[in-house]
Amino acid sequence: MNTQRICVMGLGYIGLPTASLLATKGHKVHGVDVRSDVVDTINRGSIHIVEPELDVLVRSAVHSGNLVASLEPAEADLFVLAVPTPFAEGHVPDLSYVDAATESIAPYVRAGNLVILESTSPVGTTERVAERLSALRPDLVEDGRRTFHVAHCPERVLPGHILRELVDNDRIVGGVDPASAEVAAAFYRTFVSGEVLVTNARTAELAKLTENSFRDVNIAFANELSMVCGTLDIDVWEVIALANRHPRVQILNPGPGVGGHCLAVDPWFIVSSASDEARLIRTAREVNVAKEDWVVRRVLDRAERFRKPVIACLGLAYKPDIDDLRESPALHVTRSIIEAMPEAEVLAVEPNLRELEGFDVVPLEEAIGRADIVVGLVAHTPFKRMDRSRLQEKVVIDACGLFR
Repeated sequence: MNTQRICVMGLGYIGLPTASLLATKGHKVHGVDVRSDVVDTINRGSIHIVEPELDVLVRSAVHSGNLVASLEPAEADLFVLAVPTPFAEGHVPDLSYVDAATESIAPYVRAGNLVILESTSPVGTTERVAERLSALRPDLVEDGRRTFHVAHCPERVLPGHILRELVDNDRIVGGVDPASAEVAAAFYRTFVSGEVLVTNARTAELAKLTENSFRDVNIAFANELSMVCGTLDIDVWEVIALANRHPRVQILNPGPGVGGHCLAVDPWFIVSSASDEARLIRTAREVNVAKEDWVVRRVLDRAERFRKPVIACLGLAYKPDIDDLRESPALHVTRSIIEAMPEAEVLAVEPNLRELEGFDVVPLEEAIGRADIVVGLVAHTPFKRMDRSRLQEKVVIDACGLFR
């Protein structure tokens, strides 16, 4: 494998693992982030996010001299954009981070370079990157044709398993033209053991959005079922277990909603592109958002029997055993309880965070000992190991199957 100079824009949950992995493969990686504290942390060989084994990989990459973090881009053979793609008010895609990253690298792109957008994006975003670069660098366009390559390769990793899945998972590579697709596919084949599937950029974008929307729709069914069971006073976990004994039924587990940057965001990108047609996808999103407020109402109803209730909310992250708070339903539920019942003392328990502004983050043992009401929001492993006998005198509201 030929050593390449690689510039990775964005050193978050995807960019940092990708940059460190490529650096340990022998590439010279220049990582860029807008936060100086993140840059300083990485250059010390440390990490600012929680991900198994990432600390070892980053330390090795930095100490080898192959990974350097900076606030500014640099010349490279290959540029990877791994920046956030949130939505703005009204669930409209916010592409400002992609645009800023594109403009930032524009002075450094040279003929023959490859620009890869890894950020999950609405259909047409990769073409937008190519067009903006062409406009910013007309010297790289000859006879109406770009002299650089642009492709989309959406990340498909699961937090908690990122380093393994960066290598093992199949990858979709879509180019703005066939040549870009082939150049990008050749790069990924140098370190991906899964199959690299080649298509065009628009199809690659929609394929990733489809994956996450499929999961969101299926979770919405489980969440809606949990609310139906709550109204009918039926144990939803037993209903699901019994229904799943059918050979062609596999209902997912309900939770307090759906979080994370992908599942809670990506369906809206499809809705924004085809609002009249994406009716089921829109409804699923609305159901999963509504589940958060449904959990809040159940807690508030139970809390009314106490003059000054102490409420322990177990978990703030959007899924078990990580520290990621992006679009977290547990975080929304906890905040909503605090706002709706100022007389209550709300104890937040999040074993993956030491502190969080606006929250009284306490150890699990303390919270259980003091609480009148215990709300299970995230099935973190330490919570599963707790002594259940300590809950006997408590009001328990289980939104995620933690106490099953």
